[in-house]
Amino acid sequence: MTDSQLIVDLRGRLIETLNDFWDAVSEPCGLPEWFGRNLDAWSDTIETRGISEVIDSHDILIVHVDQQDLFDGRRQEANALASIFDGEQNRLVVHGLA
Repeated sequence: MTDSQLIVDLRGRLIETLNDFWDAVSEPCGLPEWFGRNLDAWSDTIETRGISEVIDSHDILIVHVDQQDLFDGRRQEANALASIFDGEQNRLVVHGLA
């Protein structure tokens, strides 16, 4: 049996703030209009489930981002966001720039 994966590839997209991240994941993750756009809401969405039918219909969520701007390794809010991903059911993959 193969796990169903939702892959959200944000590489090449300018993501300078958490708001940029919420804008970027809203459509591909099927976030509802009332989504809270904060770390607690994201945690509920990817861990507890029951908020996004799109995410809930997949076993695994993988989000790819570039190692720049918000994800340059120096931003506390990015580290807090990354800590929500469990590395198994929910993965954040940060790609170094070539």
